[in-house]
This record gives sequence, structure tokens and C-alpha cells, in this order.
Amino acid sequence: MSRDASRPDNRAQLASPAYRLPALDQSFLLSDSMRGARLMLEYEKAEERLRAWGVRSTLVAFGSARVRDPDGPPATAEEVARAAEFPNSHRWYGEALAFGRLASQQGGALDGIPGGYRDNVIATGGGGGLMAAVNRGAWEAGAPSIGFNIALPHEQEPNPYTTPELTFQFHYFAMRKLHFAMRAAGLVIFPGGFGTLDEMFEILTLRQAGKSPAIPVVLMDRAYWKRVVNFDVLAKTGMISPADLELFSFADDAVGVWRALRAHGLKVPTAPAAPPSEA
Repeated sequence: MSRDASRPDNRAQLASPAYRLPALDQSFLLSDSMRGARLMLEYEKAEERLRAWGVRSTLVAFGSARVRDPDGPPATAEEVARAAEFPNSHRWYGEALAFGRLASQQGGALDGIPGGYRDNVIATGGGGGLMAAVNRGAWEAGAPSIGFNIALPHEQEPNPYTTPELTFQFHYFAMRKLHFAMRAAGLVIFPGGFGTLDEMFEILTLRQAGKSPAIPVVLMDRAYWKRVVNFDVLAKTGMISPADLELFSFADDAVGVWRALRAHGLKVPTAPAAPPSEA
């Protein structure tokens, strides 16, 4: 029997965007009405993978992506001139590297923590410079580390030292900041610019307002931070309470950072007892 040519077929219906499964309809998922769903997805994807790796707590490290690796290409004349502003700047990369290694070796990020958990896992913004140095230190220690990257107009690429399964990319700064804060057991601020200041004051504000646990916050290189931000003036003018100056401390090298974290309450899990040796 021939088909009635006067009756339409359903090709238009099959091709209509309305007929696509919502989960497979990119134009729908990227629409304004689905912003809430996209925020949820950015939260859940990272959360699922962090749980799968047993990441119970993190040590968050912020710092400039513009600080160069001393083993990289030779510095330009402009870079040399900028570095002269802070005579200790040549040490920043090495101290960030040493901190990532030390914290990973002693903080509980390596395998073997009772219950299968990892504590104090290094977490950075995933970019280059000082972030890469801290991740590299964890990598050299054989420990996992996290990169919370952000999609930017000038494409930031992840550094090669973060654990691939823990290398994330966010569109929303707010969701990225949530993941930085929610597992943080301590915060280390290396020298940096707008992005570093933004993240530092985000956590300090949460601490000041009592919206986060009393985690230790350490600023690396007292001379840099005392010159860049006059915290004492903020207290003297009443913009912050004098007690707010106790929300953070300073250190000048990797060992000092680790000691300051421990002195201000960073908890380090006890490693499981070694099995008895055979007679």
C-alpha cells in the first residue's frame, strides 16, 4: 500500500530542538534559564572526583602565575628590573616548590592514611608560576594535588604537575571559590596580584565573619605583604578590629610556613603503625 502523499512525515519533529533530550541539548543547557543547573554541575563534578580520591581536607596555596621558574628561559631586562623591587623575589619559586613537597610529605596527602582518606592535599588555582611550583613540590613527593582552573578569555592552561584526575576547570568564579573553601584546613598566600588578593581576602572575610572554621592563614614573605597591604593602618583607622590581625601570620620560607600552619592549629593525621618486623 502506498503512503498517502497528502499526509506529512515526522522529519520536522525529529529535527526540532524541542525533541532533543534535555541532557543532550547544548543550546538549552547553556541558556540563561539553566544557569542554576550549570552551577550545580560545576559543584557536583569536582565533588564526585574529590570524594573518589578520598580527599578529606586540603591545603590551599595562592600565588602569582607571573613568577618565573628560575630554570626556565632567561629573564628579560624588564623582569630583572621588576624583581629588583623585592630582593627576595628570586626565592619565591623555590620556597613554593619546597612547601608543596614538605606539606605533601608530612601533611597526610600520601597513601596510607587510616580509612583510605587523604588530608591536607595541596590545592592551587592550577596555573603557572607559584601555583605550578607548589603543585610541582607535591608531584615530586609522589602525592596527588589539585588544580582548580578557571576558564579565562586568555586561555589559562593547567600546569603539568596537578593530578590529571584532580584537574578541574570552572566557568564560575563563585563555584571555584566554594571548592577552595569547603575543604580547606589551611591557607598559604604567596606573593601575587589581584587574583591572589581576591582569594586571600575572600578567606579572611569568611574567617572574620565566622562563616568558616578557624583555619590557619599564613602569608609567605613578610616584607612583600607588609609593603603591599598596610594591615596595621586598617586596624588603626578602625576598618578592622585589632583582633583581626591575629587571623593570619607571616613566614619567610617553606619551613617557616609549615611551622606556622602547625602552630596555629593545622591537624596532621597520625600515620598507621608499621607492621611488626619478622624475626
